[in-house]
Amino acid sequence: MKHTQNKSPKDYFKTTGQDNYAGDHIIVDFFGASHLDDLVRMESAFKEAVEVSGATLLHIHLHSFSSTGGISGVAVLAESHISVHTWPEKSYAAFDIFMCGNADAKLTIPIFEKIFCPQDIKIINLKRGELK
Repeated sequence: MKHTQNKSPKDYFKTTGQDNYAGDHIIVDFFGASHLDDLVRMESAFKEAVEVSGATLLHIHLHSFSSTGGISGVAVLAESHISVHTWPEKSYAAFDIFMCGNADAKLTIPIFEKIFCPQDIKIINLKRGELK
């Protein structure tokens, strides 16, 4: 399949300066985090993160694992997704934030930091679908 640099009025590619790409994909690891077994807190965090990023929430699905209290879940967005997998017994959480269009994925990180209080964070930023 050939990629084209022509943008239709309805595409959600990001265009900033010389950059033209599908979206920002941020991989976030939280170490020494708390409240990673709290479904209500996680849902609230997802909703707040979606709101501050300017994204459009379509659906949230969260699942708690009774054996460990860990949570896996996703917020499906018109602009892509936010997902999480937690290991409360290790105080570790893995967030995956991918947003296209005008939504700003990096604005979600301070929300998750405020709510889950990690002692250390590792962040990887990717530009997905970058057109040359």
